[in-house]
Amino acid sequence: MDNTIEPEIIEPTFDGSSDTKKYRLLVLSLLFDAIGMLSFSIPLIGEFTDVIWAPISALLIYKMFKGAEGRIGGMISFFEEIIPGLDLIPTFTLTWIYKYVIKKENS
Repeated sequence: MDNTIEPEIIEPTFDGSSDTKKYRLLVLSLLFDAIGMLSFSIPLIGEFTDVIWAPISALLIYKMFKGAEGRIGGMISFFEEIIPGLDLIPTFTLTWIYKYVIKKENS
């Protein structure tokens, strides 16, 4: 029997640091806002796709931002997508700005 001591291997783990998560949410927000605005570029047909995108965007924003920001952002996102002509409002990005810039300054 060998009595040598084996070194313990410590593997780096992703701890979900707040900065990494924050900027990942920003990238996703920009992407989802771009998807929402795509329907605006297709006359007539685009407004019908908003009926499908509205609940999806509301659910995404709710899951991404959680808490009060997620609930309120989800409701705003739903109505912004379902009402014709409001597709230009970047709801995901505005929610990100509120959560990580405005709210942070106030705390």
